[in-house]
Amino acid sequence: MGTLYIVSTPIGNIQDITLRAVNLLGNVDIIACEDTRKTGLFLKRLKIPRRAQLISYYEENELKRIPEIIKFLKDNKNVALVSNAGTPTISDPGYKLVKECISSGIKVSPLPGSSAILAALVVSGLPTDKFLFLGYLPKKSGKRKKLLKDCKKILFSYTLIIFESPYRIIKLLNEIKEIFGETEIVICNELTKMFEKIIRGKPDKIIKTFQKNPLKGEITLLLKPPPFSDPGSN
Repeated sequence: MGTLYIVSTPIGNIQDITLRAVNLLGNVDIIACEDTRKTGLFLKRLKIPRRAQLISYYEENELKRIPEIIKFLKDNKNVALVSNAGTPTISDPGYKLVKECISSGIKVSPLPGSSAILAALVVSGLPTDKFLFLGYLPKKSGKRKKLLKDCKKILFSYTLIIFESPYRIIKLLNEIKEIFGETEIVICNELTKMFEKIIRGKPDKIIKTFQKNPLKGEITLLLKPPPFSDPGSN
């Protein structure tokens, strides 16, 4: 049987691709990707020969594609799974495919590389020994606030990491201020790209900054919850 490779790609700066990833993407039989056009351009920029067949693999067609990819693998073809940026399966499709491969006895191998989560964490200045990644929070305010309150009750020594849209960032900051108070926050925007920004401060100050100068692009937010007190408190 073939191997499913989970291949990390750059989150911004194309030079962050690993040598191993370049070599593998030029030698696998199939590349499953969120957007075949974007991945094709990505391979062209890196001058990676187009030996592999590109097939689309995204949330809406994931269940349809899994049997097809499993068949490729059982036919002794090697498959690379990539997302548009970063590490597949982290806030991107892929978990169900990995799970099915494991159930079918197919080898799954990681090619580690760029990750917005770790890139943001290591420059944040917040504790790195324990952290919790929450991904994208629920779109509804009530559900977001409930999740943040649950975190406040149980996570008294964890740095929280959240992905957010620039269109909802001020709402989220107001909710964090309401629940956690004036805690320390770090905003990482467009990491590794030309206009990379790392903004540190308390919610009130950051909110005022963004009201005057709205952010664009990808946002990773980190916050250190206040010291633990009463688990039953609000």
